[in-house]
Amino acid sequence: MATRGREADGGLRRADGRWSSLLADAALALVLLLVGYVGTRAAAQNFPHAAPVDGWADLLVTVAALALVVRRRWPLVTLAFGTVAASAYLVAGYPYGPILFSFFVAVYTVARHLPIRRAVLGCTPALAAVLVHVFVSLREPVGLSGLLPGAAWIVVPFAVGVTVRNNREAAARDRIEQARRLADDERLRIAQEVHDVVGHGLAAINMQAEIALHLLAKRPEQAETALTAISRTSREALDELRVTLSVVRRDAAVDRAPVPGLDQVAALTARLRQTGLTVTLECEGDRRPLPVAVDLAAYRVVQESLTNVLRHAGTAAATVRIGYLPDEVTVEVVDTGHGGSGAAGPGEGHGLTGMRERIDALGGALEVGPRPGGGFRVFARLPARARD
Repeated sequence: MATRGREADGGLRRADGRWSSLLADAALALVLLLVGYVGTRAAAQNFPHAAPVDGWADLLVTVAALALVVRRRWPLVTLAFGTVAASAYLVAGYPYGPILFSFFVAVYTVARHLPIRRAVLGCTPALAAVLVHVFVSLREPVGLSGLLPGAAWIVVPFAVGVTVRNNREAAARDRIEQARRLADDERLRIAQEVHDVVGHGLAAINMQAEIALHLLAKRPEQAETALTAISRTSREALDELRVTLSVVRRDAAVDRAPVPGLDQVAALTARLRQTGLTVTLECEGDRRPLPVAVDLAAYRVVQESLTNVLRHAGTAAATVRIGYLPDEVTVEVVDTGHGGSGAAGPGEGHGLTGMRERIDALGGALEVGPRPGGGFRVFARLPARARD
């Protein structure tokens, strides 16, 4: 039903657009018709040797102008009527006048709205027909001196029409490319969010599962605690994933859920302690609200770094330091593991790459690498204000 509704709305918009174009073209035709009537008689005063303006001249002016009413719907039909009217007008020896404006618009329309090959095929006979009066006329033929100005009434509007069409097509391609880039950026951002949420949740669940398997036979009551932690971690990961994916579905009910930030780091470290990882949290400076993007990026740095500690650092202790400075916020995660938390691992390279891209996009800086005394260090510096 929703699809049918959108199709109906699209059909109505297209119909409205066609009627608007038709009315605009009708108004243009009426203006050129009035200009033709008045201007043709004024032109006759400047060409005393031309044929006197009579009813036939008015008829030809009328045909050329009224053909423009359907110029966007049937460009070649409009050009055909305009060409016949203008050519007959000129061969009859009437004075050069506003009928050529109607012909100008007809040629422009063909070049503007039709593919270049069809436009050339349509305008070439029109050029030949209009130039007939140079050699054949019921009055005195214009002669070779009329070739250039006669051809200009075709060449100029044709060139203008092709230029306008090319510019419009280039602008449309740019808009499509920009939309594609925005979609790619959005997909990449969502992929990074999903990687962070799922990667952290699975790492914690894996650690708790190993503990539960180890304790199941000997101390089942402690294994039950680990299984409870698995249930809670998976539920929290699913909730966070649902918030992330709501961006795609634009789910208003889910969008109201809080976005993770530095205020949730304490709960994050508490969950990880239940997996057996020793985590210390230190905060310096006055805690204050941060822009959502900055707050989320800082949280993801902590989450990804601690997830990598779980995966690769073995029995390690980790320290998380959050610093609130006047113009920036800093996040540092160091561990004492025997393996670099940023080294190997099939999914980790993507995680660190995504972390760096997220920080760079906000105008921050990220440093990652092994510590001289062993372990690994991740340090991020983020502006206290989001980049405009």
